[in-house]
Amino acid sequence: MTELAAFVLLLTFAGAALFANRVAAKQAELVERARLIERIDRILPQTQCRRCTFAGCRPYATAIADGAADINQCPPGGDATAAALAALLGRAPKPVDPRFGTMPSIPMVAWIDEPACIGCTKCIQACPVDAIVGAPRHMHTVIAAECTGCELCIPPCPVDCIVMRPAHELVTETTHPSALLDAVAS
Repeated sequence: MTELAAFVLLLTFAGAALFANRVAAKQAELVERARLIERIDRILPQTQCRRCTFAGCRPYATAIADGAADINQCPPGGDATAAALAALLGRAPKPVDPRFGTMPSIPMVAWIDEPACIGCTKCIQACPVDAIVGAPRHMHTVIAAECTGCELCIPPCPVDCIVMRPAHELVTETTHPSALLDAVAS
């Protein structure tokens, strides 16, 4: 083997090793990014309300991890979520930016005035957490315990039969054993 061939072979191995190191570093970076996104997503309230301007909590978490969104864009999570995100990311805490909306002082869930419902299914299609049940041309109802209060079902309703009510009233009303017995008896 000539010196030139040996030198080319050495360069080839060195290049391959350098490439392998870069690939390994990139893979480690991607794994760490995925872990960070998961940790951020676990802090978010999972309302999928889109008030943060992203399509849901996971896309918002990804945007935070990538530096494309700030930690204070989640009204449902409030200042506590913004503070938890700040702690996770080693940033200074800041209050939720009011441009993204505010949350009521008590949790709210959607409620459908069933006699007014025309069964159009537009609310079902809009619900990001499948908390509304019903069938076409039949009344719909909200499973209060599953509703996140995102309000995304309200705008598409053509008959305005959906309103927000305090969560504790509706969850108790629909899950209390006496309410179940009354429903069976009637």
